[in-house]
Amino acid sequence: MQSFGDDSAPPEQTLERPGGVALAYHRVQAGNAAPGPGVVFLTGYLSDMSGSKALHLERHCRDRGQAFVRFDYRGHGRSGGQFEDGTIGAWRDDAIAVLDTLTEGPQILVGSSMGGWIAVLAALARPDRVAGLVTIAAAVDMTADMIRPQLDGRDRATLRREGRLERPSPYGPTPFVVTWALMEEAERHLLLHAPIAMACPARLLHGMRDPDVPWRQSVRLMERLAAEDVRLLLIKDGGHRLSDPEHLTLLTGAVDELAAMAAPALPHPASVEQTPATATAPEDQQEQEGGNGEDH
Repeated sequence: MQSFGDDSAPPEQTLERPGGVALAYHRVQAGNAAPGPGVVFLTGYLSDMSGSKALHLERHCRDRGQAFVRFDYRGHGRSGGQFEDGTIGAWRDDAIAVLDTLTEGPQILVGSSMGGWIAVLAALARPDRVAGLVTIAAAVDMTADMIRPQLDGRDRATLRREGRLERPSPYGPTPFVVTWALMEEAERHLLLHAPIAMACPARLLHGMRDPDVPWRQSVRLMERLAAEDVRLLLIKDGGHRLSDPEHLTLLTGAVDELAAMAAPALPHPASVEQTPATATAPEDQQEQEGGNGEDH
């Protein structure tokens, strides 16, 4: 497979999975003297590893001498397999395989949109390997809380009869596809109905103008996580992608903070100052992603 991205990007490689599915990935090796955890980026639904957040984090980690992996789930991007065969459990298993096979030592999982759900599931499966969690517009339980409520009787009948349903996507020509297998299998992985026994520190980022994943979904995730060190940063003027330069700075700041906590030898970043466009959760205060490389 050919590499894509800038000339300094690591070459694209593949990880063979059971059933003959090859997962495409890019990996940055840690520098010889680099302390601290590596970083694994998990993309969103119908998205791929060529999005701006993944590439920005890759450059950031490479400059720091920090290990980094980005990859495509089966049926996504440049990986093998059919999208319609994918489920939350299958994509979770892909993430666990990447964690087990392509990384060493503690890792910080960074999940965008549906990748936030996958990252939490992977952290629960490998608690000894995950040093921290960063989510961007986490779409935890998206099938039950965001997709299912939008399906009318005709949509549900089509899903049962044909096994799939297509809707136009606001993010590009690739339609938003939902399968019956996805909706049914996802019921086994719903998290927000009970406490989530994850002990690692977490930093949750969410735009308050997100039209696809309500920011209150991240509030619910924060409330359910058992860890005490969980912080939610709400960006008042932020949408779903959070890929503008100021948002990417917040993202790398969150990753650096967790890395410094896991490896005291690393310089601890100063606290991120809030701008007028950034707000913490007020006291009183729908998943849709497209496949054009961004984690929508």
